[in-house]
Amino acid sequence: MSINNATPADWDRLRKQAPAIETTIDEAMMQVYVDMSKEELEAYIFDEDEDVVNKPDHYNTGNIECIDAIEESMSSIAFQGYLKGNCMKYLWRYDYKGKPVEDLQKAQWYLAKLLNVVVFEEEGEE
Repeated sequence: MSINNATPADWDRLRKQAPAIETTIDEAMMQVYVDMSKEELEAYIFDEDEDVVNKPDHYNTGNIECIDAIEESMSSIAFQGYLKGNCMKYLWRYDYKGKPVEDLQKAQWYLAKLLNVVVFEEEGEE
């Protein structure tokens, strides 16, 4: 039988054989955090070996950090668009990649960087 040929009776029979999972992915992810001790949760969020949010090792391999090189390579308006786009990217995907806290922290990092750029420019205009 093909999925294209399935009748309503076939779907009902299948639904009885393999009922839907009652726990959503969101609930399952939150349960992982609930089951962790405070120390485990802090170790997960604030991994001391590498700061994957503020200073990821793979962006700091030369004499200049990648974000600084990107900023120097474009206009202020373009860089602000880059930062805004990255905020949106991490907010968009935080619920889908299995590391929601890390992605939300990355979105927060890019937003803080964008805020800093905007505030710095406004202070320079005065």
